[in-house]
Amino acid sequence: MASFNNITNIPEALLKTLDALNFSTMKEIQEKTINPILEGKDILAQSKTGSGKTLAFGLPAVMHTDMNKNKPQTIIITPTRELADQVAVELRKIAAYKANLKILTLYGGVPLRAQAESLAKGAHILIGTPGRIQDHLAKETLVLDSIKTLVLDEADRMLDMGFYDEIVKIGSNMPRNRQTLLFSATFPEKIEKLAKALLKQPLTIKVDTVQESTKIDEIVYETSDKFKTLTALMQSYKPESLLIFCNTKAEVTSLADRLHRRGHSVIDLHGDLDQRERNEAVIAFSNGSKRILVATDVASRGLDIKGIELVINYDLPFDKEVYTHRIGRTGRADATGTALSLYEPKDSAKCSYITSHARMGEMKELRVDAAFKMISKYDTLCINGGKKTKLRAGDILGTLCKEIGIDNKLIGKIHITETKSYVALHHTVIDKVFKALKNTKIKKKKYVAWILD
Repeated sequence: MASFNNITNIPEALLKTLDALNFSTMKEIQEKTINPILEGKDILAQSKTGSGKTLAFGLPAVMHTDMNKNKPQTIIITPTRELADQVAVELRKIAAYKANLKILTLYGGVPLRAQAESLAKGAHILIGTPGRIQDHLAKETLVLDSIKTLVLDEADRMLDMGFYDEIVKIGSNMPRNRQTLLFSATFPEKIEKLAKALLKQPLTIKVDTVQESTKIDEIVYETSDKFKTLTALMQSYKPESLLIFCNTKAEVTSLADRLHRRGHSVIDLHGDLDQRERNEAVIAFSNGSKRILVATDVASRGLDIKGIELVINYDLPFDKEVYTHRIGRTGRADATGTALSLYEPKDSAKCSYITSHARMGEMKELRVDAAFKMISKYDTLCINGGKKTKLRAGDILGTLCKEIGIDNKLIGKIHITETKSYVALHHTVIDKVFKALKNTKIKKKKYVAWILD
């Protein structure tokens, strides 16, 4: 694979930043798109999730930003809040070499006024969902006449959600000579229609368009009792982490409750949760304090958590593309994974697109450990301070180890957001830390702390 040194006119400071982030060589999508993007070409790219496309469009966006202009120059549109946040995190990492480059997220679940105030202060790169961007345009709190590049990330998912008209209308508010980059995991007819409406003589690139069968073991189970089968699969596979997909919010809530009553460490994720609840569900799952995440398709895209061993389709997805994105949550990067799908006899025709290439599983082949429960050794402590108060993971770690006397082996992942910090702690010490922080300062300041449910 090519080195980042091959990128045209890449600054030495950016190369050092990439090296510090352990980006040593470019992935295929990056190698094929970054230089053409820097040359100003429109791009129509097909690549599956997890292929490295965020860096493919993010690195040129950062490089192209003119720091002398405090106006939006790149706008990235994503289907979900989760993906917008994920893209923002990645771009902020690579933008570290450019002091004061401002990246702003625009999505629902957050007060419009607070975002409008941030927009009024100026930003260089905007990342948001179609609905909220439209809201700001309608209220004239957002002006896009300075945009040089429009990026559509996971465009097929946005079209599945019915955002075609909104995307075209947002595009009409930008300069006609802008650059447009469209990234999609699949190329249905609707994508071709959108490309014709927004792109000018695009360079078409296709990379990693098929899930590697060697990376994800796909198995289907026919059952007349899905919960009983789910329990047997859990007690046979015994995964460290498990992502379960259901089709409706009601089913997600019901299944999470049933698993919780059985003693499993579980949390749910669906569209009725507010942004804070959704963020905390993802954090608790990614740091291991919840070992099972039960979700609707809000999590089938934009959820980038390393090490998900097992994905189970408790409900069959409505179409093949959704199935592809669901199982793509496991087997990411260089890892392997397993995807299991359950279906009832009446649904056999509905799932033919799965059974045609996945192997049929036999319940009698499972070695079930009836005593097994997915219980976490960790809980999550939330501290009411984050990046805005200059709180860093090292500050928290130092206080826990040196001031409170916690063995660092009992401290898990530390996740810091703009306003809060989340610390995974072994259940044997979390109460001690919680009580100690009432009288212990972090960086000479007292912070309110609480334990997440």
